[in-house]
Amino acid sequence: MSTEPSLDLWSLQRTYGAGAFRPEELAEIVSARLDAPGGEGVWIHRVSRDDMVAAARSVERRFSAGPRPPLYGVPFAVKDNIDVAGMPTTAACPALAYTPAASATVVEKLLAAGAFLVGKTNMDQLATGLVGVRSPYGVPANPFDARYPVGGSSAGSAAAVARGQVSFALGTDTAGSGRVPAAFTNTVGWKPSRGLLSAAGVVPACRSLDCVSIFSLTVEEAAIVADLACGHDPADPGSRPEADQLRFAGAVAPARFRFGVLDGADREFFGDQEGARLYDEALAELTGLGGEPVTVPFAPFREAGRLLYDGPWVAERLAPFEELVARGAVLPVIAEILNGGFRVSGLDVFRGMHRLEALRQEVRGLLRPLDALFLPTTPTIYTIAEIQADPLRLNARLGTYTAFVNLLDLAAVAVPMSFRRDGLPAGFTFIGPRDSDARLGALAARFHRQVARTAGATGLPLPAPPPPAPPPTGETLRLAVVGAHLSGEPLNWQLTEIGARLVRTCRTEPGYRLYALSNTTPAKPGLVRATSGAAIEIEIWEVPLAAVGGFLSRVAPPLCIGTVTTEDGETVKGFLCEAHAVTDARDITALGGWRRFVHS
Repeated sequence: MSTEPSLDLWSLQRTYGAGAFRPEELAEIVSARLDAPGGEGVWIHRVSRDDMVAAARSVERRFSAGPRPPLYGVPFAVKDNIDVAGMPTTAACPALAYTPAASATVVEKLLAAGAFLVGKTNMDQLATGLVGVRSPYGVPANPFDARYPVGGSSAGSAAAVARGQVSFALGTDTAGSGRVPAAFTNTVGWKPSRGLLSAAGVVPACRSLDCVSIFSLTVEEAAIVADLACGHDPADPGSRPEADQLRFAGAVAPARFRFGVLDGADREFFGDQEGARLYDEALAELTGLGGEPVTVPFAPFREAGRLLYDGPWVAERLAPFEELVARGAVLPVIAEILNGGFRVSGLDVFRGMHRLEALRQEVRGLLRPLDALFLPTTPTIYTIAEIQADPLRLNARLGTYTAFVNLLDLAAVAVPMSFRRDGLPAGFTFIGPRDSDARLGALAARFHRQVARTAGATGLPLPAPPPPAPPPTGETLRLAVVGAHLSGEPLNWQLTEIGARLVRTCRTEPGYRLYALSNTTPAKPGLVRATSGAAIEIEIWEVPLAAVGGFLSRVAPPLCIGTVTTEDGETVKGFLCEAHAVTDARDITALGGWRRFVHS
């Protein structure tokens, strides 16, 4: 072949669909890319060229007849604390090494979707660090300036994506390990709500906080991978049933939104003027996209982040590795951190848990009026030499805007912006409550498309966004949605996946009441006609008539489909609620719409 294909998902789909390339040929190219200069320290275990080609051939055979799955012939990498059957898992600690008989649940899901594995990537030992320099398997150099790290702990995963060696990679995230490397490599880091992607088959770093994360070149690609990897898994005690109901790809961002920002006193960049300048620029860009900035106090977030290492959670980090620490089998800097767990008492644990619950309650109130909290991913960046000279203090600084997220049970999507004047990447993160992933992804994708210029360190322009869903053909049904199916909300995917198209945002005629229903997952409202009511905000979607039956089969009681009249007199089908279900529900009519309730 005269030219190599791009590894972004849509380019691969087009290339394979046109018959211009086969997965077997791509495996040959990817294997050669792994040997390119500058990529040292990225990998701990690589799939051999012959085995990679054989795996790609297997994908071709499995799907030679019938439809091809979403990740057909897509190369990916896995952080080396995530199990792959028959391949050693080390978590960058040789003394821990074992060879699992089965792959982690998330890996199995991605292989079933047609992807093929390239290898397992380097990391900060035992996933303890945000720097990417704490590994006996070498230090990946930042592809933009070798004096700087790629960040950690998911160092190799971010580097492999940035260098164009894989289409996407799995990492993990406890205190920012799935986001800091994204900021340092000009890539996207998707940190889902805990319990959506199974942690079965993942070496724990801090079991109550860990989650699997995704690195990619675009937010849209990360959302597709997240959709395929998520799902309830009985093998993971932290997995939640809601994981079967939520989807992320194709979410539509609201035209107008409110985002939380730091006030001047809370903006800490440790003297880095470039970090401060870029945050101001990012705020201006986001405002120009329809956002309204709202100042949010950072004190409760900062306090929660400090609990990770100054509180009892350091003992949870020690728990799975106590024996390794006792026999001196971990790096000195890792031992210094984990030894702090021996000083934690039972009283410390309960005091920390109770304080964290109070902080979670406070933060829920701060986030309710917002569509997202918008923060720098890191306040600055340091050279490898600086980090090695002062490993604990500088590592803590890098986690200023990331360490609190899992402790507070939040979701986050980290995206690149324009580059710093010194040529290094910079990133920003959209943060929201648990299960706000779809909305965060939609906002992050819009922002990323506005500000990004290149894809990772490939030198290529950002891959084109996925083709928009074609307008419905044939007969359609106009449907009014009022709650969880609104743009950016958790069930919006049920509309976008069947090719429905947003027509307009409007209000009902006066005469409706809106209630917040109890015991629904995700949270849903109930719209009821009443003799005394108000105009309620709705969206009208055009749904292909052929897909209506399947869509309606998902509508569970007490919701139902009835007739809704808009403020300008249009009559459409729409979501209503059985009257008995609102007897004890909270009346939120005065707010004028579901968004104002969930974000107020």
